[in-house]
Order: sequence, then C-alpha cells, then structure tokens
Amino acid sequence: METRELTVVAGSFVGFQLLFSVASPRLSFAITPGYGRLPPNKLTEWNSRLVSTVHALIVGLFCLYILWFDDAVNANPVWGDPNLVKLNVAITCGYLLYDLVLLACNWSTMGDSFFVCHHLAALYAYGYVLTRGVLPYFANFRLISELSTPFVNQRWFFEALKYPRSHRMVVLNGVAMAVVFFVVRIAVMPSYWASVFATFGTPEFERLGSGAQVAWITSCIALDILNTVWMYKIARGCYKVLTGRGGRKVEAEKPARADEKHANNHTD
Repeated sequence: METRELTVVAGSFVGFQLLFSVASPRLSFAITPGYGRLPPNKLTEWNSRLVSTVHALIVGLFCLYILWFDDAVNANPVWGDPNLVKLNVAITCGYLLYDLVLLACNWSTMGDSFFVCHHLAALYAYGYVLTRGVLPYFANFRLISELSTPFVNQRWFFEALKYPRSHRMVVLNGVAMAVVFFVVRIAVMPSYWASVFATFGTPEFERLGSGAQVAWITSCIALDILNTVWMYKIARGCYKVLTGRGGRKVEAEKPARADEKHANNHTD
C-alpha cells in the first residue's frame, strides 16, 4: 500500500471519529431538539448513523463519477488505472475501521455479528485493491450500494424521534429506502456477476493469482447473501407499513426511557 492510500485511510478514520464525537452532536442539537432527549445509547447510535450517512454520500457519489468518467477503469475492469478507485476505497476502509472500533466499544448496545461480517469481508477484498491495485472496476461498482444507506439511517432517525410509522415522511422514506436498496444492491447483481464471469479464463484473470481470485469471489458472495437478507427484512417492513399492519401510534414528543434496551437497526 502506498503512502497516499495509508494517509487517506488514517485521515478518514480520524475524520469520521471527529465527526462522530464533535460535529454530529452540535449539528444534531441545532437540527432537532429531540436529539437532546435521547438516552445515552441512542445518542451514540444517532451520531454513528450521521457519520454513516456522510460516508455513504461521499463514496457513493464519487463512485458514480468514476463509473461515468473514468475511461481507464471501465476499459479494463481487472487491471485498469486504479488511482481514483484506490482513493475512494481508502476512504471506505478508514470508515470501516472506525465503525468496527465503535461497535467493539459499544457491543452491548450496537453489536451485530452480521454487520461485523460485512465489514470484515469488505476490508478483506478492498485490501487487495489498495495493496495491488487490482479489480478497480469491481471494487468501485460495489460502492454503489452505499447510496441506499442514507435512507436506512433516516428510517432509524424517525424511529428514534418517535415518529409514528404512519407519518407521511416515514412512509415516503420507507418506500424510497426499499426501492433504492433494491436497485443498488439487488437489481445490479445480474449485471455485476455477468461482468465477473466474463473475466474467467482471460489472461487478466489468471494474472490475479489464486489469492486475489478467492478473496474477490468469496467476499462478493458473502456480501450478496447479506444484502439479500437485509432486502428481505426491508421489504417485509415496507409491506407492513403500506398495508397498515406495522403502524403504531406513538407521541412524537414522548421521551424514551433511559434504561430501555437498544436494538441494533443497522441492518434492516
């Protein structure tokens, strides 16, 4: 890994930590008074999800730029010029490391084994991109999935503030979340795997070596299984809200009990 990538990984790790501990509390207090009434465990996850949204917007939009305008990567998906992709992947790796530390420090309230598996699988695969510059197109393509994250987080923000699930904004966000999640994580699977299979047997694929080949394929399978599980949960929740089976009437200003056990909602 080059010095530039290491610097970006470390810088993003520190930057996301500062956003979590300094910027998010101040910004959230300014946006909604309900933030100050949350119990400590929900304050932690609120700040975590705000950081998650910022990261998702940065890398998701950067990903689209690369897909649309980086001709070198699109021309050779296995060995194309990886400079911009490595920068985007380094930002993501810094975020994933920050989030793993945060989960470890708050495991009793935020711990989720599926989420840890997701992070480790991504870091395992992205490590090859940063150290060898391989598979830039495929690594960048995977980051499209981040575009669904802001909607997932917004769902949690509404729930934390005790918005009724029948509220118009909650319903609209839920539908948008389901649609975007499906488009960027599920609907793209056939196209992605068609591109993967097209490389099999080519000199570029053989040049990767067995280590990179195994890391690439296994991590993609693991991530797609997790995405399918999460899509099922989201679709089920969206169906309940649209049919009126999952709604609950909760006062928007009702404070949460400080001792209430927090259920991790990262993955649904």
